[in-house]
Amino acid sequence: MRIAVVGGGVMGGTLVEAMARAGHDDVVVIERSPERRAELEQSGHATAAEIDAVAGADTVLLVVKPQDVATVLPALAAVVEPDATVVSLAAGVRTATIEAALPGTVAVVRAMPNTPAVIGRGMFGVSAGSRVPADRLDAVVALLAAGGEVVVVDESHQDAVTAVSGSGPAYLFHLAEHMIAAGVEAGLDPEAARTLTVQTLVGSAELLAGSDDAPEELRRRVTSPNGTTHAAITAFDEHGVGEGIRAGVRAAIARSAELG
Repeated sequence: MRIAVVGGGVMGGTLVEAMARAGHDDVVVIERSPERRAELEQSGHATAAEIDAVAGADTVLLVVKPQDVATVLPALAAVVEPDATVVSLAAGVRTATIEAALPGTVAVVRAMPNTPAVIGRGMFGVSAGSRVPADRLDAVVALLAAGGEVVVVDESHQDAVTAVSGSGPAYLFHLAEHMIAAGVEAGLDPEAARTLTVQTLVGSAELLAGSDDAPEELRRRVTSPNGTTHAAITAFDEHGVGEGIRAGVRAAIARSAELG
């Protein structure tokens, strides 16, 4: 399989690294920035400055900002192979939009990644466009699995995927910020507060991932009646933390829809 990655930024570079670890050795990154190309080449990756390098690729990963898609698509349409699969990682952009701009036999898949893919622990939500056969979708799932877990969803759910997992790491980092700040306010050394917070979040996430129990049940086991955790959860409820999180996810869903 020959793979072309259009866009060598953080996510594009992450996917290239993940594919290299998985044994894909015929990959070219199309990146306009000479400085970024030099960085990628120093890491052992083939690069090109122009989108013409897409020619001959079986799979094209479109890893550009949503607002740049309209500019890239005409150039891509001129060089993409008619039997290629194009995987778009541009938030909010519908497969129908991309299909309309590309030759009628090109299969288009939409994928939403998140930043933990940098360490191979990412989450990808994948949706097939109108002309993607099952074997092509399976190949995309296998390709992206090099960067983490993959779930296949109907495209109508992609805005929710974007809001829950695409933006989700920022929610956790936001929580970490405030846990660390609260620890420091209580007198902890900043380094100690960070260690306590990070390991608590990592350990709790692994516990949740390895358990068949719902988050509510795991939370209940930590929450003794009238204990310290109960006091914290009660304060969260009084301040509307839970509803705030849900409102934030709804806002992200709405913004994803606007971008599309």
